[in-house]
Amino acid sequence: MRTGSLALRLFVSATVISAAVLAVTGFALHQVYRAAVERSFDQRLDVYLKTIVADVANSPSGTMPEPTTLGDPLFNFPISGWYWQITRTDGPAAQVKTSRSLPEGKLPLLFQREGETDVSGMREAYADGPSGQRLRIVERVVDLGEDGRYAVAVAADAGEIEEEVAAFDQALAATLAILGGAFLLTLVFQVLFGLRPLKRMLGALHEVRTGRADRIEGDYPIEIAPLAAEVNALIDTNREIVERARTHVGNLAHALKTPISVLQNEAARGSGAEAGLAAKVTEQAQIMKDQVAHHLERARMAARASVVTTVEEVEPIVARIAATLAKVYRAKGVAVEAEVADGLRFRGERQDLEEILGNLVDNGCKWARTLVEIAVAAVPGAAGERDYFDITIDDDGPGLTPEQQTEALKRGKRLDETQPGSGLGLSIVAELVGLYGGRLTLGRSPFGGLRCVVRLPAA
Repeated sequence: MRTGSLALRLFVSATVISAAVLAVTGFALHQVYRAAVERSFDQRLDVYLKTIVADVANSPSGTMPEPTTLGDPLFNFPISGWYWQITRTDGPAAQVKTSRSLPEGKLPLLFQREGETDVSGMREAYADGPSGQRLRIVERVVDLGEDGRYAVAVAADAGEIEEEVAAFDQALAATLAILGGAFLLTLVFQVLFGLRPLKRMLGALHEVRTGRADRIEGDYPIEIAPLAAEVNALIDTNREIVERARTHVGNLAHALKTPISVLQNEAARGSGAEAGLAAKVTEQAQIMKDQVAHHLERARMAARASVVTTVEEVEPIVARIAATLAKVYRAKGVAVEAEVADGLRFRGERQDLEEILGNLVDNGCKWARTLVEIAVAAVPGAAGERDYFDITIDDDGPGLTPEQQTEALKRGKRLDETQPGSGLGLSIVAELVGLYGGRLTLGRSPFGGLRCVVRLPAA
């Protein structure tokens, strides 16, 4: 899962929410279990409390009762953690009787605190006991009328509650951790499985982009099936628009060819005083014809580059052009050498790559003294970006100055009239390369001549 990916966003958001839910659930279960343990503990203390209350109710009038039927030796061991206390509260001075386990000090009187009592008049609370013990106390006030009013309390070490709750918390934490781990694994599987159709669609788009397929094929979930249909419709619409544009340009070009041919034929018949005008008309008609042919070819190249669905091996094309031009310029003494990286493929039409290479290598051979060198190397794109390859053509001719390099790429500019040909090859190549989303750059060759570097999309 990469940073910023949809899968990571889904995973992180679901993890945070799940962690919050598990934390709230754990806290709620802790509170519920603690309350249950306290109720169970209070019920044990209430048994002793009822026994003492019965002894208080049955004691002789005017005497402090002495519980005798508790039956638990812990109330007799000093500082055992189990205590009882009877306090008469209606006299001029409080009379207190405690268990033998509480030799010093007294238990706090809960009825003097603000708090709620249950329907039986019992109060529960925590308090500090002797030796720093944390006690759980239950207390009930017994009113015997003329025989007095008593506060009866039973207390026990709350460590039993804390130990039992701590053991439960450990088991709960382990259970929630296992549950959380299992949930995370399930979440990873769910995210990856749920996003698999999007990955499949990405692969289908890559197939279309690289020319291996014409449309997005396959069955997709109902949530993204409309997206696939819209992309296919966009591809079809783009092809229709390009085809219509090609048709219109072709029709216009063919419509202009006939009048231009008529002008040339009529101008060719001119003589005498009209010879100068005829020559001018012939010259301008030829320019018009060249421009029509040029723009017709440019429209054809643009259409092919826009809807290209073919992939061509680079090495055979480079080898064939290098061998052909080496034969053509053998008499001049120019050698053409080529080195191509393995496995390179061009995402485009064979004719376009041949035109690009043919123009550049032919230009190098015209100006070279003895050598033209061709090197083709891969240029991997960044993550998610298109891959390219570079074609570098060096010659040992006179080369071009920086100003001449700029002028050479301008449409319609010719730098030298002494060499055969139109002299417009570099500008045509630059236009064609631009249609494929690449670029043509000129520089100084290590051999002293011109270096042309073409970057084109790889498949």
